[in-house]
Amino acid sequence: MNLRIRGTLDRFFTAATGLSVVLLMLVLVAILGPMLYRGSNAVFFQGTVEFRKMQRDLFRRSDEATLNAEIAETEVFHRRISEMIDEFRKGVDIEAMSSQVRDIHRTFGQELRAKAVADDRYTELRNLTRDIRDSLEAAFAKQDIREIRPLLDGVLLHAENPAFQGTAAEKFFEIARSFLATAETVDLNHQQEYAAALRELQGILFHTQDLPGLLGPRPDEPQPLLVMLRYGATRWDQAQQLLDRFFWVEEWVEEKPGEPLVMRKEPRADLFPETLGPLFAYVQENADKMLKPKFTAYWQFFLDDNFNSHYFGGVGPEILGTLFITLVGMLFVIPFGIVSAAYLVECATDGQVIRIIRMCINTLAGVPSIVFGLFGLAFFVLFLFPLLGFEPKPCILAASMTLAVLTLPVMIRASEEAIRAVPRHYKEGALALGASRFHTFVTITLPAALPGILTGVILSLSRIAGETAPILFTGAVSMGDVPRSVFDPTRTLSYGSYDMAVGDRLAMMVPHNQYGMVVTLVALILILNTVAIVLRTRVYRKLRGQ
Repeated sequence: MNLRIRGTLDRFFTAATGLSVVLLMLVLVAILGPMLYRGSNAVFFQGTVEFRKMQRDLFRRSDEATLNAEIAETEVFHRRISEMIDEFRKGVDIEAMSSQVRDIHRTFGQELRAKAVADDRYTELRNLTRDIRDSLEAAFAKQDIREIRPLLDGVLLHAENPAFQGTAAEKFFEIARSFLATAETVDLNHQQEYAAALRELQGILFHTQDLPGLLGPRPDEPQPLLVMLRYGATRWDQAQQLLDRFFWVEEWVEEKPGEPLVMRKEPRADLFPETLGPLFAYVQENADKMLKPKFTAYWQFFLDDNFNSHYFGGVGPEILGTLFITLVGMLFVIPFGIVSAAYLVECATDGQVIRIIRMCINTLAGVPSIVFGLFGLAFFVLFLFPLLGFEPKPCILAASMTLAVLTLPVMIRASEEAIRAVPRHYKEGALALGASRFHTFVTITLPAALPGILTGVILSLSRIAGETAPILFTGAVSMGDVPRSVFDPTRTLSYGSYDMAVGDRLAMMVPHNQYGMVVTLVALILILNTVAIVLRTRVYRKLRGQ
């Protein structure tokens, strides 16, 4: 091969190598770019007053005076919205109105008993309120105003009765007047549709039994037991999604027979009569004032615990758990990997047994990680721990040993190559000076091979920190306290992101937290690798006398 062809090939392969590096970097940017962008939303975002309330209540951090002033301003809008909804509901929610008038009838009877009213007077008043209750319920069941008005007029005739003044029975007449006003302006033929649409509307504005709403609990409701239901939208992006649902209804319609359905958005206000129109205009005009979004740098995301399956809070315990498992795992990987490699290189002869051992090591390097997880459960948790007198339960120690077994092949092969790469005359010179083989290995061969061994440490470190399958059965939990010893299970970033990925709809409502957890895991691995690389570089320079 002449020099010209050799030079051409050299330039071609150099260009191909550079192109490969560029393509690899582009792939990394394409994968990590969107992930970093979305993950950063867990730390940098527009936080609402609800976020600041949550931070005060759960983590005791807030400017109390400023926050109280903000809450006072927003509660004005919350109460006004509640009043507008209640006013409309009084005329369309038959079940709620019927239940309310029955409660009024019972409460009025209890008041009469408390006042020790004479029996005949008690019976007279109870019969009267029973007739009023029945008339109201009959009116609620009607849809024609011509049939409703006589029933309500008969109820309102008793509004000035002195026996009802200052009692629960006064609410009978408030309900009658409200329902009459609604019946005169609303088409009661669509009463059930209005009631169903109103319940959905309330679920968007206020919390339901298991999902939070835009504004959190109604002002007149007690504090919910579930933490996530105590607050409205804590982020402006969440609020915008809920506002979009508030103003628009998505419907799948068939435009042409035989063709796929098409999704259309229709104004939600069209589902209601014009009497509720002011509510939609009020919310649209005052959305910012109701929630007061402000730019927030939530760096405590890396320290805080989480609540309600990562709906609130951060990943502090997950970071600690990942570090615990990684460091304990490396305590097993490093010594066993170096000792095994030293035996295979320095002591073992190239016989049939050693070939089998090397084949097993190579085979283990390709075994799926879930198999190691099942092995760890069967051997460490169910067999070894009871044999040693420990409680047979998943824990940090079991997970770390499982991950150590998983990464040992990588560590052994990297250490083998590093030890073989040490120049032979280093060892021969030490032996010629009278040093023993063990002393030669410890003082000459091992230090010289240390940079290559640290490369295996870096690879093992990344593998241990990022694995999920091996710790599913051996030590990871989705919820729990910070571990106090290696015999406690722990939360980790890898398992936490997996748990959110396969979790319920709560995880789907906070994708920023899931991306934030993944980005935190990538950043943690990069930090650990950087520390190991810096250490390797310093060792290498020291060996070269620099």
